[in-house]
Amino acid sequence: MWLAKVHVTLKPVVNDPQGLTIKGALRSLSFETVESVRVGKYMEILLEAPSQSEAEEMVREMCRKLLSNPVIENFVFEVAPA
Repeated sequence: MWLAKVHVTLKPVVNDPQGLTIKGALRSLSFETVESVRVGKYMEILLEAPSQSEAEEMVREMCRKLLSNPVIENFVFEVAPA
């Protein structure tokens, strides 16, 4: 059994309205040193696979096919024994 931790974020060139809103709210709460905020998604996926490399390949395909939009998002993940 493997646990995959997946982070999906907007590419740097894509406008992030949620991040801008959070940045503005933080600054209004006296956190003036906040320079930028980027909002993303975090997922934990528990899966069965014969090996870590096969689990990683499965998660990579999940990210490419469903969990991220490759046009506007990047993804990174780690897989470890559950």
